[in-house]
Amino acid sequence: MRGQGETEAPAVSTVVAEHLGRAPGELPIVRLDVDAHQFVNLDVAMAALIEENGGGRTIGVGGGDMRHHQTFGDMVQQSGPWHRFRVAAVDRERVETGTSSHRDAVTFGIHLFRYRGEPVAVHQRRANMQFAGRSGLEVLAPEELSGPLLADVRRLIVERSVFRGQLLSFGPTEQAFGPSVSGISFLERPTLTAGEVVLPAGALERLERHVVGTARHRDRLRAEGRHLKRGLLLYGPPGTGKTHTVRYLVSRLPEVTAIVLAGNALGAVASATEFAHALEPSVVVIEDVDLIAEHREMHLGPQPLLFTLLDAIDGLTSEADVAFVLTTNRVDLLEAALAQRPGRVDLAVEIPRPDHEARRRLVELYAKDLAFSPEARATAARRTAGATASFFKELFRRVVLTAAERDAAITDALLEDVLDELLADSEKLTRALLGSGGDEAAVGELGSPFGPVPVPFRGAPRLGPQPG
Repeated sequence: MRGQGETEAPAVSTVVAEHLGRAPGELPIVRLDVDAHQFVNLDVAMAALIEENGGGRTIGVGGGDMRHHQTFGDMVQQSGPWHRFRVAAVDRERVETGTSSHRDAVTFGIHLFRYRGEPVAVHQRRANMQFAGRSGLEVLAPEELSGPLLADVRRLIVERSVFRGQLLSFGPTEQAFGPSVSGISFLERPTLTAGEVVLPAGALERLERHVVGTARHRDRLRAEGRHLKRGLLLYGPPGTGKTHTVRYLVSRLPEVTAIVLAGNALGAVASATEFAHALEPSVVVIEDVDLIAEHREMHLGPQPLLFTLLDAIDGLTSEADVAFVLTTNRVDLLEAALAQRPGRVDLAVEIPRPDHEARRRLVELYAKDLAFSPEARATAARRTAGATASFFKELFRRVVLTAAERDAAITDALLEDVLDELLADSEKLTRALLGSGGDEAAVGELGSPFGPVPVPFRGAPRLGPQPG
C-alpha cells in the first residue's frame, strides 16, 4: 500500500514505448544466449556498445520472482496481467574480472539507447539457478538493426574479453580457489628471471626462442608465410622443474592469454583450445599430458580425450598464434601421434636430474641469503647426487623451519643436520615423492629413482603463486 504523496512507478511497457516512439508490439524481439562464463564479457560488451552509440540509460524491472519466468515480450505488453511490471532498481552482481578487479554487472535490466541513430531496447539477464533460462540478451529493435547490433555485441565480447591477457585455469566451479568466473579461475602471473631457472646449458634459450620468440616476431613470421602454431613437450622425472620452467615461459609473455589444464580439467581441452584461438596470442598448458595421451596399445578401448587433444591442435590453422606446452613425467607412455605432424609437437626438451654444476646453482638459488659458508654450500651440492630441484626447495625450507623450532641461528652445522635427516633411510619415501633418490630401494614400489617415477599426487593447477 502506497503512503501519502507516493506515486506508483511507471510500467516498464510505458517507459519502453516512450523510448521507442511506438508500441513495443510492432517490433520483433531477437534473442542471443551466452555461456555462463561469458556473461561478464556480455556485460562489458553491452556497456561498450552503449558508449560507442552516445550513451543511454538502464532501468530495472519489478515484479518479484514472477519476472524471471517471463520473456521481454511479456514485460512490454501494454495490457493484461503483464502490465503490472513496474520500473524498479537495476539488479546487479559483483563479478570477478581478474585477480584483483571486478565489476558490478547488470543481471536483470533493460538498456534504452540509440543504435545507429534509432532507439532500441535490450533486455539483459543472467541465468538464475532457481529459475529456468540462460544468460543473454533480448533485442527489441527494427528488424534491419537487430542483426548488426548482435554482431557488434559478439565482436565486443571477444575484443573486450576480461580473460584476454590473463593467466587462467579451467576446472569445476566448486574446485575454484580465488577469483573465478563459472569455473575459470584467474591466477597471478609468475614473475621469474632466467637466473631462477636451472636447466642444462642452452635448454632455456631453445625453449624461449620456440615459445616467446615466435610470439615476439609473429608479424615477421606471418609476412614470410611461416606458421605460428607450435607445440612444446617438456619431459623428465618428477621434481626436476618442468612446471617451474613453464611458469618462467608464462612470465615472459605478460600480454599473452595463458590457459592451464591439469587433473580433472584435462577434459576441457577442446573448450580451452577454442578459448585460446579466440583470444590469441595465447598459450595452452597441459600438465601431465600422459594422463590423456598414452599409447593406444595400452588400452582395450578408444581414448576420447587423446583424440580430442589431437583434433583440437589440428583444428587450428597454422597462422593461429597459439602455443601448446605439454609436460610429462612418462615420455615413454606418450602416444607417437603427438609428434607425427608439425604443429603438434615441434620441440621436445628433456628436463633431467641436475648434474653437479646444476646442483651447485640450485643450492645458490634456494639458499639465497642464508648465512652458509662456501664450503657448506659445496658439500650440499656434492652430497645430493640424484636430487631434484624439489629436493633443494624442501632442504632449505626445513633448514629455516628447524632453526625456528630450535630457536637457533642458521649455521653450517644446522644445514649438515638437516641434510643428514633428509638423506637418512627414514626419508626414502620423502625423497622418492620429491623425485630424488640414490638407490632403487629408496622408492620401493614407486620405481627406480633414475627411471620414470609416477607421481601419486597429481591434479591441482600448479602455475599459481606457489613455488613451481
